[in-house]
Amino acid sequence: MKLLQMSAALVAASVLAGCAPKGPEPIYYWGDYQQQIYSYYKKDTDPAKQIDALNLDIEKAKAVNKPVAPGLHAQLGLLYAKTGETDKAFGQFATEKQLFPESAPYMDFLMKKKGVAQ
Repeated sequence: MKLLQMSAALVAASVLAGCAPKGPEPIYYWGDYQQQIYSYYKKDTDPAKQIDALNLDIEKAKAVNKPVAPGLHAQLGLLYAKTGETDKAFGQFATEKQLFPESAPYMDFLMKKKGVAQ
């Protein structure tokens, strides 16, 4: 009898757990961004591969109609700068500033550091 009661309790708990809300939907599309940041600091991935991965995340975010995570364009800009593509780097920094105005002081600092005044 106890086995039957425990089984019924487990079934009821399983049903209720399946109905529980899963939490809020994320505001931003994160994609592979966090893994790319980790790889960047570990220096275990080629910058060109990271650029490709982040650009792919931007395309995927557009496909699901979500904004990319804060910092993604800044990171992409740093990668472009690292590979010598300064114009693309500044374009990404400008995009980061537009999407996240609170990043403006840091983006301005990065652009000045590379020799271009705002």
